[in-house]
Amino acid sequence: MSTTAATPRVNIPAIRARKGGTPLACLTAYTTPVARCLDDAVDLLLVGDSVGMVLYGMETTLGVPLEMMIQHGRAVVRGAARACVIVDMPFGTYQESPGTAFRNAARVMGETGCNGVKIEGGREMAETVAFLAARGVPVLGHVGLMPQSVHTVGGYRAQGRDPETAARIEDDARAIADAGAFAVVIEGTVAEVAAQVTRAVPVPTIGIGASPECDGQILVTEDMTGLSGDFVPRHVKRYASTGDDLEAAAHAYAEDVRLRRFPAPENLVGGGGGG
Repeated sequence: MSTTAATPRVNIPAIRARKGGTPLACLTAYTTPVARCLDDAVDLLLVGDSVGMVLYGMETTLGVPLEMMIQHGRAVVRGAARACVIVDMPFGTYQESPGTAFRNAARVMGETGCNGVKIEGGREMAETVAFLAARGVPVLGHVGLMPQSVHTVGGYRAQGRDPETAARIEDDARAIADAGAFAVVIEGTVAEVAAQVTRAVPVPTIGIGASPECDGQILVTEDMTGLSGDFVPRHVKRYASTGDDLEAAAHAYAEDVRLRRFPAPENLVGGGGGG
């Protein structure tokens, strides 16, 4: 359960100050009940555009609209009293120009009450990161494997396997950190490269399929709780079998209904029987 409203929310300066300290524990959240469950445990909740794949069955994140992110951002902010809440900017809402990015980011922050936004990209996004940061929009960067560019890189492949790509990832992280990003997600990147990037940038790095030397880690909650199906990506550790429990509960419920064991007298509104 969540802490009381009197508990201070983890803010952007607090996240930034964790560089080199106790690792940041981060998870995704898309709904109010899940946010409430995770709030006490984690430092940061990301309302990821992965919501399109996890909750809506999309093949990629590319079709996620801004309105979807706003709706789920509102839900998570309602459920999180303590954790810092960051909302993903979906594909096409920030790449056109810094001005477009600001208008959309301002809408996300104003309509959800979140603490900041996340955008993908490196050097090519540095001007946009600086534009947003200068206007009061905290930005979480994202380098390495970037799902919104999945078609460009030819699929969900590990990044940083060759010196050229490794150097590009480091340059990207440096560029957006220098531009004002308060932290940087490093996804799907060879561990040695992610560790080097972590040493190279002055802001916290948050790894997913990267290195234990990152300043924090993030996973998709449905992956680590077993709600996303039988396939377990290499970078995921399963901490629960919620999917199995839910399936078993559904079968038990259906059997009780068919055998007229549910509802029992104690489940009837106002008590008493029927018939």
